[in-house]
Amino acid sequence: MENAGYTTLTRQSGLMREMQTVANNLANMSTTGFRKEGVIFSEYIAAIDDKGGSLSMATADVRQTDNRQGALTLTKATFDFAIEGGGFFLLETPAGQRLTRAGAFTPNAEGELVNPDGYRLLDSGGSPVFIPPDASSISLANDGTLSADGRPLTQIGLFQPLDPNDLVREDGVRFRADKGTRPMENAVILQGYLEDSNVNPITEISRMIEVQRAYELGQSFMDKEDERIRSVLQTLGR
Repeated sequence: MENAGYTTLTRQSGLMREMQTVANNLANMSTTGFRKEGVIFSEYIAAIDDKGGSLSMATADVRQTDNRQGALTLTKATFDFAIEGGGFFLLETPAGQRLTRAGAFTPNAEGELVNPDGYRLLDSGGSPVFIPPDASSISLANDGTLSADGRPLTQIGLFQPLDPNDLVREDGVRFRADKGTRPMENAVILQGYLEDSNVNPITEISRMIEVQRAYELGQSFMDKEDERIRSVLQTLGR
């Protein structure tokens, strides 16, 4: 295969990955706390001879997370929390601490607040959030202070990665920050709300059409290039 074929093939591979990313965004348009994802295309250039020739390849290995605020939906549920502005909730998982914007929690058998996967929500000091079993009312102040029957219990922690580009998505709504986290200042948490996915379906469908057309053009080029090479080989073989 000639250089043009290799270049087009790497581009097609990147477009396929972007199509998968867009499809995943659309599949999670109703997932609480989901952050839209995209891919970043880059160019790799390598010299191939001593006469100044080069080979250019396209790659789409960098995944980019869109951290724009999603819409907030009123649920009136006691343990539904939504972050207004930046920051993440901190969860304790078997693989270590993870960040999330999904704020649907419920007390487990031990009275600790956990997410739907059973991972414990941590407070500002990194300890599990405990709800007294005899509490008749639970309230949450905007600064994250959680109270039971008017008595402060703890402050729910909001954190952000030390490096904004360090977030590694582990699943739809959980992220890993390999370089560590730090407390989020002036954060606001609302009780009785959940943050919706920040996916705009119209934008994503439009992008899907663009990627599909670009892929079809690339495939058409590869088919014509294949026909050209076959024609040359047949001519030389006569």
